[in-house]
Amino acid sequence: MVHQVLYRALVSTKWLAESIRTGKLGPGLRVLDASWYSPGTREARKEYLERHVPGASFFDIEECRDTASPYEMMLPSEAGFADYVGRLGISNHTHVVVYDGDHLGSFYAPRVWWMFRVFGHRTVSVLNGGFRNWLKEGHPVTSEPSRPEPAVFKATLDRSLLKNYEQVLENLESKRFQLVDSRSQGRFLGTEPEPDAVGLDSGHIRGSVNMPFMDFLTEDGFEKSAEELRALFQTKKVDLSQPLIATCRKGVTACHVALAAYLCGKPDVAVYDGSWSEWFRRAPPESRVSQGKSEKA
Repeated sequence: MVHQVLYRALVSTKWLAESIRTGKLGPGLRVLDASWYSPGTREARKEYLERHVPGASFFDIEECRDTASPYEMMLPSEAGFADYVGRLGISNHTHVVVYDGDHLGSFYAPRVWWMFRVFGHRTVSVLNGGFRNWLKEGHPVTSEPSRPEPAVFKATLDRSLLKNYEQVLENLESKRFQLVDSRSQGRFLGTEPEPDAVGLDSGHIRGSVNMPFMDFLTEDGFEKSAEELRALFQTKKVDLSQPLIATCRKGVTACHVALAAYLCGKPDVAVYDGSWSEWFRRAPPESRVSQGKSEKA
């Protein structure tokens, strides 16, 4: 069996600080702040303008998505993604490092990591520990906006890393894929509401396994070791040698499952982009499981 050589999914704050200090930022290395926060809590773009990693551009996940879709955070088209990241100075030869400012250490950065990969870009990494630890360790910040020279990026959708509603529906019968839901236990079970959601009850897709994404992170906001991550999958009886689909509410924290599996040597986890946001509105009632009062299934 030929083992695929995997590009490093994580870079350290020390590595990035040294790369910036030695002038490596440019067409070959770009940094993205992919922060996003629930409306009424924090303002991601405002915080970026106040302070960010030197040379970082702001990746607006609200802008780089399918704005015509009725579901949350759906992928943009190949052309839409290529145009957006090209304007951030990213070409097919750029090493992209993504971080966010969430207090957990990482929240939206793995989504952008997966977006690059699903559009055919291998050389992308998440900043381990995020902006939280960048600040804690005293690395430099700036309020100076980044103005990278635009580049040409060619996006090629890798359909093996993406699942749609019809494929997940078919999987209920075929069971070809294991299905892992990364939301909190209460939202998965249906005993806690979906935050900031109108007309969306909590619950899960029948047959899915719950692995809350916070369990992949240490209290200090770093990704757990490969050994610890493997143990988490084993505890949930998720077989990393078999096909796996990750889901959540809107296809964001599902990417933490894909990242954790990647760090265990499994690079082929597919994300159900519509996730619960789409499933709740389209799927047959008997395929939705909830202990809450509002869902009878």
